[in-house]
Amino acid sequence: MSRFEYQRSTAARIGLRSMPTQNWQAGYTVVHKSFGKQSMNHVLLDGKKVMPSKIVCIGRNYVAHIEELGNEVPEQMVVFGKPNSAIGDTLYAELGGEPIHYEGEIALLIKDGLPAAAGFGLDLTKRNLQSRLKDQGLPWERAKGFDGAALFSPFKSIDSTQDLSLQLTVNDKLRQSGGVELMMYSPQLILSQLQEFTTLEDGDILMTGTPAGVGKVQAGERFDGLVMQRGKVITSHYWLAN
Repeated sequence: MSRFEYQRSTAARIGLRSMPTQNWQAGYTVVHKSFGKQSMNHVLLDGKKVMPSKIVCIGRNYVAHIEELGNEVPEQMVVFGKPNSAIGDTLYAELGGEPIHYEGEIALLIKDGLPAAAGFGLDLTKRNLQSRLKDQGLPWERAKGFDGAALFSPFKSIDSTQDLSLQLTVNDKLRQSGGVELMMYSPQLILSQLQEFTTLEDGDILMTGTPAGVGKVQAGERFDGLVMQRGKVITSHYWLAN
């Protein structure tokens, strides 16, 4: 089997929609790209643009969400990442032939190594692709780190993470709700463990995990996400699914 044939067979096994093509004369492989961006993406903090260098995500941080997906409770904190290029503003029901699933989360903006602001975030997933990758023991980046895989409300400055909670409604029906008191790993514990192996730069975003109620995005649906603190809404945003 040639290298090109091996690449195509590997792509087919994990269900990639963008298949390599070979430039026979030049003797190298060209992979078609779906997106092309040239500048860093930004979020809004108190009305001002901030450009995160990365998004650090915590998985399986709510027991009810672990149970709804049939996963095991992890022995240690589950950490994965999304690049800056994952930040988007459009909610898609499908990308590259893959249905998109939503996960609402409390997102924290970091300054001086601490949470300085809170926002509502949608962690978007190509769930079918993720399942295939997990079955083969492969990383999730193709299913979690694609362009447009992270959507955020404006961020608002906070003085602590105490009593933060989120709500997500879809077409005015409550789909997700939860708060820091339900997290297996509190924001403080998350930061403590992250600092053991990585540096959070000013402007980086921490997505703290999703409560139960995740599901598939349907075209035409309206998603309203909000973050509250001490019972008061501090930020909110809505998206119409394309």
